[in-house]
Amino acid sequence: MNKNDKIAHIFGSLFVLANRIQILGDRIDPEMTIKQWLFIVVVSKFQGNAPTISDIANELGNSRQNVKKMALILEKKGYVTVSKDATDARVNRVSLTQKCDDYFKENDQKGEDFIMELFKDFDEPIVNGMYEGIIRLTNRVIEMEKAYEQE
Repeated sequence: MNKNDKIAHIFGSLFVLANRIQILGDRIDPEMTIKQWLFIVVVSKFQGNAPTISDIANELGNSRQNVKKMALILEKKGYVTVSKDATDARVNRVSLTQKCDDYFKENDQKGEDFIMELFKDFDEPIVNGMYEGIIRLTNRVIEMEKAYEQE
């Protein structure tokens, strides 16, 4: 298989694998989907500073509308609160609740076990290569996004 064929295969596989991993991951816990879990992980990375919907959307590479929708679903479940910014009422901020903290204390191992099982047959050189490849691909996507924004 030549380089172009491999690139085409990688490109298509990214989408297929993302869907398959999501479906598989959603089976871990009926209470929370993988995308909801990732949403909460992103919010937690802001370390106590309640991020805006836009902040979360940028981190997830998703639209503000989809992120707001997910925030409202998680708010109904009691895992986050969505509140207006103290200085700009147009801005919504997302905070994790005690229920969310408790959930992750009880269930954090499930997520870690899932990820470790997913990559159990990957030795260090393969992990390092994939890591480097993902970083390069991410940086290229960011460069292309900036170029499209300037058009």
